[in-house]
Amino acid sequence: MTRRTVSSIIACVLLVMLFAVAAFLPVPYVTMSPGPTVDVLAESKGEEIVQVEGHRRYDTDGRLELTTVSVTGPSQGLSLAEALAAWFDRTRAVYPRDVVYAPDESVEEVRRQSSVQMVSSQDTAIAAALKELGFELPVVTEVFAVNDGSPAEGKLEARDRIVSVNGTPVSDATAVTELVQKAGVGGDATFVVRRDGATKSVTVQPEAAPDDPTKALVGVTVGGGYDFPFDVSVNISDDIGGPSAGLIFSLAVYDTLTPGALTGGVPIAGTGTITGDGTVGPIGGIQQKIVAAADSGAEIFLVPPDNCAAALAAGVDDEEIELVRADTMHSAVQALEAYAADENADLPRCS
Repeated sequence: MTRRTVSSIIACVLLVMLFAVAAFLPVPYVTMSPGPTVDVLAESKGEEIVQVEGHRRYDTDGRLELTTVSVTGPSQGLSLAEALAAWFDRTRAVYPRDVVYAPDESVEEVRRQSSVQMVSSQDTAIAAALKELGFELPVVTEVFAVNDGSPAEGKLEARDRIVSVNGTPVSDATAVTELVQKAGVGGDATFVVRRDGATKSVTVQPEAAPDDPTKALVGVTVGGGYDFPFDVSVNISDDIGGPSAGLIFSLAVYDTLTPGALTGGVPIAGTGTITGDGTVGPIGGIQQKIVAAADSGAEIFLVPPDNCAAALAAGVDDEEIELVRADTMHSAVQALEAYAADENADLPRCS
């Protein structure tokens, strides 16, 4: 064997080893894959997911499925081999990590943000459904999340409606922040809140912000909510977060509060954020959600208008599932009612 041959063999072996090592090195990307679907009209742990107290609820039929996406976690590494495998899989997508997560974002920060979005989206979805039914809803200031280990933990709770702080009525989240600052680090901030139909007073001692010793924090996230005329809740798993199920939540609440089956007894899936006035907004991972819905047997998938172009590229056959454009809560209700009456109805489809 000549020296050149030996050198070539060694070079080839080293090259193979180099590629093998590179294949398992982490790369700054995340993958999105079809996640589980959840029928919001069904039961969870023996109880209806949509809970109503103080108003008649109606039996319904069919399925209204929220769709999810499984995303590489902020603390999970993704190898080059895994990224390439996802790249060539039509049901998955690959994105730069900084498109999905902020730099140095922790698992706890992602979980908290997702929880806040879920609480906010559920309340907004309920509001959109009730407004569709003709209810007038006053706006309130609400606790969306309480940070673990914060001064407010064990005292304030998510969905507490803040009436006042230290005797001063509050009208928005900014007023709460200002009144906590006025109480100061180590002072007393007495919150009067409405919780489960009763008024409760709790006192919290603000602590200093980690990056500013003069800034007082109690460790809550607050925002705008609604004063509902009766109790409605959507009890979904804590594992599901974010605002993208807003439209499906709204439709499930509407279906529960009206006679008959909005779905016509067939499986319906969809996605989309929603505003208090019923406008449907875009979401991420639309193609993976459509694949998940088709796999679950859904006949119609409700698509936010801004996601229609991407939805058409999901690679799912029209005979498997119909992509129906949902501009608003009202238009979605009309489309489902038309489909329930006639499966050949002319619906506003993505095109």
